Amino acid sequence: MKLLVYGAGAIGAYMGGSLASAGHTVTFIARPAAAEVIRMQGLRLKSKEGEKIIRAASAVTSPAKAFAAGSHDVILFALKSYSTATAIEELRAVTATPPPILCVQNGVDNETELAEAFGPERVIAGTVTTAVSRPSEGEIVVERKRGVGVAQGHPLSAQIVILFKEAGLNARLYPAAGPMKWSKLLTNLIGNATSAILDMTVAELFADQRTSAVELAMLRECLAVMRVLKYGVVDLPSVPVRALAFAAGRLPNFLAQPALRRGVAAGRGNKMPSFHIDLHSGRGRTEVRWLNGAVARRGAERGVPTPVNQALTNTLEALSEGKLNKEAFRRRPDALLRLINV
Repeated sequence: MKLLVYGAGAIGAYMGGSLASAGHTVTFIARPAAAEVIRMQGLRLKSKEGEKIIRAASAVTSPAKAFAAGSHDVILFALKSYSTATAIEELRAVTATPPPILCVQNGVDNETELAEAFGPERVIAGTVTTAVSRPSEGEIVVERKRGVGVAQGHPLSAQIVILFKEAGLNARLYPAAGPMKWSKLLTNLIGNATSAILDMTVAELFADQRTSAVELAMLRECLAVMRVLKYGVVDLPSVPVRALAFAAGRLPNFLAQPALRRGVAAGRGNKMPSFHIDLHSGRGRTEVRWLNGAVARRGAERGVPTPVNQALTNTLEALSEGKLNKEAFRRRPDALLRLINV
């Protein structure tokens, strides 16, 4: 299969590199620096199984160059959610009828944006649970191999799952996109915005009754929105999301806190989540609008109160834009609690 991978970050490079290693034709659309490394040095993929250099993939810097070089069977969208609108504009400038787009981005709105631009028949919902990092351009580290979810509803969905399995990506087919994407959203929310705002690890958050109460209230808001949308919680590849939802949604705080501390915090260790990395690297933006913000937007549309998710979204965006001082919140839960009533 010929695949065009839009984005050569951690997830895009991991999936594209794995598919290229399995013999598929892979072209990356990447930033100039990343494209140059892929062309000149290949991808260095490290995992528990060992290390390998993947030189079979090619890389360009724009959709125009990608489509000028040849045709593609599938486009794999693996960008940060805040880059979706720009990528759609770039792609639409080249073609109004692109090949099917498999969206493995975090959040629950990207597939909608893609469907509005190119038609729902061209969009396939996906999700990735494998934990991957990118220490440097062209270097990918698989920290915890879990898998990939692909939603049914497109003629290529089952075929994509087969080829992903053959490439070692541990893929699984799901009956519907909504429950799959929202279940992944639940896992993305945990300890993400709060960690970034307070500059604390997830383990520290769940060791403190005040911050763990914020986390539980945030998750319960998401579960309430899911109930109104009639999206049941589903387990994802190697991720027991239903157990997480049970602990957050059914147990009182004094029981939920230690349960999540053992499960989520222990699994994360001292690794900082994505929002923290984005905020404290000075990038000026995070995906909070597409995660916590999505919960708040859908809640507002359906009449479900989501004050914690809204407050976390507003606070983190203000910090990212320099409208609030990071030091005013650093390791100061009380500063955040003044904005949230839990």
